[in-house]
Amino acid sequence: MLTPEQEEWIESLSDRTISIVPYDPRTEELFTKVKERIFSVLGTDVEIEHCGASSFGISGQNEIDVSVVVEKEQFEDYIPKLEKIFGPVRTIYSSRARFEVREDGKKIDLKLVDAKHSNYLEGKRFENYLRSHPKDLERYRIIKEECDGMTIKEYYRRKTEFINEIVRKADDEEHTEE
Repeated sequence: MLTPEQEEWIESLSDRTISIVPYDPRTEELFTKVKERIFSVLGTDVEIEHCGASSFGISGQNEIDVSVVVEKEQFEDYIPKLEKIFGPVRTIYSSRARFEVREDGKKIDLKLVDAKHSNYLEGKRFENYLRSHPKDLERYRIIKEECDGMTIKEYYRRKTEFINEIVRKADDEEHTEE
């Protein structure tokens, strides 16, 4: 089930079709290259995360998701520094700024994310849950692969419904541990 905000966002998406491809074994090497480039302008104290399907070693949209996790107040300082090496920021929202980068021919979806925003925190809970529940990670892989050739809207509808289910499971698990 989707929230009204999620429904609105999905309806705003394109009807273009997507391709899901197998995991690229070069992923970790390329992630490390991008991480080193980020460190070169922001310093090595910044938190950089490899996230998304490629971080699990599963099929995805042929990209590597990289998040630079910072306080929202740091966006103003960090965006110009990242633009010097990655080009202009593509989109800026309240919780993230997104750059589209290429590294050795591979698309890198680079995001500066607000460490305190609920979208980031929920995404971390989703990923942490999948890392400790291999059967649900396998379900996620299958769902993604079944979406090959679907529209972006349908892909994100299915993916978001699954994410919502997993976040509810994570909530339930946290509450039973208390």
